[in-house]
Amino acid sequence: MAILWLLMALVMLSLVLVPVLRRGRAAVGLVPPGHPDAADPAAYGFVRQEELDVRMPGPDQDLLDVLDLVQRTQDYRAAAQLLAGTEAGGEVRWQRVQAFAGAAALELRQRPGGVHETPGAQWLRVWRAERPKDAGAAAVHAEFLVQQAWRTSTPGTDEFRIIMEEARRACGEAALLAPGDPVPYVVELSAARGLACSQPEFEKLWMNVLDRAPHHMGAHLAALPYWCGKWHGSREQAYAFAEAAAARAPEGSLLAALPLFAVFEHLPEVNLVRGFYRSEVVTRAMHGALHAVHAAAPDDPVLAHVRHLLVFFLVRAERWAEAMDQLIHVDGHVGALPWSLSDDPAADFALYRALAVAGYEANGGSPATLPG
Repeated sequence: MAILWLLMALVMLSLVLVPVLRRGRAAVGLVPPGHPDAADPAAYGFVRQEELDVRMPGPDQDLLDVLDLVQRTQDYRAAAQLLAGTEAGGEVRWQRVQAFAGAAALELRQRPGGVHETPGAQWLRVWRAERPKDAGAAAVHAEFLVQQAWRTSTPGTDEFRIIMEEARRACGEAALLAPGDPVPYVVELSAARGLACSQPEFEKLWMNVLDRAPHHMGAHLAALPYWCGKWHGSREQAYAFAEAAAARAPEGSLLAALPLFAVFEHLPEVNLVRGFYRSEVVTRAMHGALHAVHAAAPDDPVLAHVRHLLVFFLVRAERWAEAMDQLIHVDGHVGALPWSLSDDPAADFALYRALAVAGYEANGGSPATLPG
């Protein structure tokens, strides 16, 4: 009986002390909108959740204007003109190919077609049919097939394999139309992962990319998952791939941030270790990414990808001011990891943004103290 009374006393003591300890550590949480303690992201000039653009990681006004025109008129010619004028070996072309393919895939999902309905993405079909020698159309079609496979079927099934094999054939056609362009090979990296290509075969494909664009960040982001433990490699192989790329990165290259993406790919499903996001491995990868961001050119087209992932890690590590510094640069667009893995990217981004604002204000921050 004495032991029972002792246990009851300990429970009552914990009920009193735990809330006090939490207040003493300035714990951060979310409260309902309108609550007196609710932090207001709008006070920092952040856009409303329903206005967040899920199509791309950062602003590209030319692309936005063309996407709106193409989807409104179903006329592909503006897209063809934009890609024809985009540098073949650059990161922008890779992102624009992804965006056009993603827009087509979303259209088709929203309007699959039927007896009395024309399916979505007709503009891509017409573009490919009317201009079979257009390298841009071929690359967008290949990326469209890859995205369709991942979104609509299950890896390992016959349906998935058939779509991915068709995507690889489309990549080959795109590569023949633009021999110096790495984008068809970058697209093929994802298809090769889905088809479980052997490591020697994947490395041969990777050499095709390196021969054309050895410091292409988008290509490295596409190749990294293959080497991860959940696909065809291991944690050690993925870390080695990322760290080797970071080590050979030229000054100002965002490849120095690649180890942070490798860490993200191997996050535990359930994290039971307190302080995991402040551990040496995570902290070192975050510092590498922060250095890369500070050294990169402000108009680097891949900069937003790194900033978005930093928001995720900095919030988890409760580094609120640094998270806010990244948010002011990327707010408005959420088409990047980690949000793009969610069924509702805008909601996930808005949650982390609200946590960052709440943590920032809980530690004395305000709109007036946030650097512009």
